[in-house]
Amino acid sequence: MSEELKRKIRERCRAMEIPLVGIADVERWEHPPMQPWMPEEFYPQSIFPEARSVIVIGLPVHLPVLETAPSIYYRELYRIINALLDQYTYRLAGFLNEQGHPSVFVPRDAYGSIEVLLSNPIAFFSHRHAAFLAGLGTFGVNNMILTPEYGPRVRFGSVLTAAALPPDPILSRRLCTRCMQCVRMCPSGALEDEDYPAGLTDRQACAAHSAELNRRFVSPCGICIKVCPVGEDRRLYSREDASLYRDREGHEQYHDAWEHVRRYGGGS
Repeated sequence: MSEELKRKIRERCRAMEIPLVGIADVERWEHPPMQPWMPEEFYPQSIFPEARSVIVIGLPVHLPVLETAPSIYYRELYRIINALLDQYTYRLAGFLNEQGHPSVFVPRDAYGSIEVLLSNPIAFFSHRHAAFLAGLGTFGVNNMILTPEYGPRVRFGSVLTAAALPPDPILSRRLCTRCMQCVRMCPSGALEDEDYPAGLTDRQACAAHSAELNRRFVSPCGICIKVCPVGEDRRLYSREDASLYRDREGHEQYHDAWEHVRRYGGGS
């Protein structure tokens, strides 16, 4: 396995200002650390047979923008992050190809539209599971990957490569505090008060709510990642007390700012 190539990949990611990078070998899909697990057709080597490693990158969702959700502000941030993830993973795959290691990027949202998810709410590859196997975080009750740095406020992209790279260790400590804020505040009732995987998202309810927001140009929802107390970003923005999302009293300046943004740019 190439430690030198891994070093070059991390240097390239630093040059692109990518804060989170993790690597998993494809054998981790074949020997999953949790059950139930995905069918084999969703494994990286089933999609790109040459794959021996998966490189996962993560970009943060800035909390103060997310707090306005649902809004045009968060919608635009979401689209920008997705575009950057696709560009960065495409460029990383190109770099590896130039080094003689066949590689392909996987688009961040591998589905056509929110409406498509209503009938078939599964993409052909899970970046969340890849991020977990690459050691970037652990699953929370909201079925999202929680990271130490940003909690669930991260979006991931992946590169499938024929290069045999040293994998990063899977994160062993559990990050979810089971505060159940995500369950209680989910506007579509899509989450259950259970551990992963028993508390898997009701994908149909989540997709239906997202479709309605999309018709108003203020999708995605973002509530379950907004209220999660995990992540160093909460300290950066002085948002350690997540009760500000429920209680207006004492937090009027925040609520006034969010309501201002929500009044403009999207349908009602």
